[in-house]
Amino acid sequence: MDMVTGVGVIDKAVDILRTVAERPCNLGALEDATGIPRATAHRLAVALEAHGLLRRADDGQFDLGPELAALGRLAAERFPLVELARPALTRLRDETGESVQLFVREGAQRRCVLSLPSPHALRWIVPDGARLPLELGSAGRVLSGELGPQGWVASVEEREAGVASVSAPVRSTHGDIVAAVSISGPVERLSRQPGERFGRRVVAAAARITVP
Repeated sequence: MDMVTGVGVIDKAVDILRTVAERPCNLGALEDATGIPRATAHRLAVALEAHGLLRRADDGQFDLGPELAALGRLAAERFPLVELARPALTRLRDETGESVQLFVREGAQRRCVLSLPSPHALRWIVPDGARLPLELGSAGRVLSGELGPQGWVASVEEREAGVASVSAPVRSTHGDIVAAVSISGPVERLSRQPGERFGRRVVAAAARITVP
């Protein structure tokens, strides 16, 4: 378990939620996945269930609760970047046939807040909500302020073998980098020079996103 806030009970509860977000878990699976002692995991899971953040499925496993859906809707309304970006990312995905993502920076990491998968059977999928290293991959480098002369950054097998990507910044009206648009997929389709193939399209997609 990663200690993020230094407040142990909060970090443990969030770790349980993220584990259940990947798949429903019984108590033993929660203990194995999080490293939290069984008694503590049970106490926290039951407390999260009481708040509606977890629920008990028919087979007794813990799953995500209905309160998370309500909170998610409110978060989307108050964090409009995803819906502002969706038309541009959908167009980019449809034009290129490759998976596209929108990342924002969270401290020393980046989080995928929107992921639209390629229709190809062989594709690179980044789940919505996934947290990835900031120092590896084109999107992380963009969010760190690194930009090439043409406004994009490319990476080839930098974080994962066989995967290439190209990213460009989304800027606020004040010029601050608030997100990164990324296209990613297998090297055999994107090539070892993915920026030459898709850089301009990714830059254009990022420029179509207007952020106050």
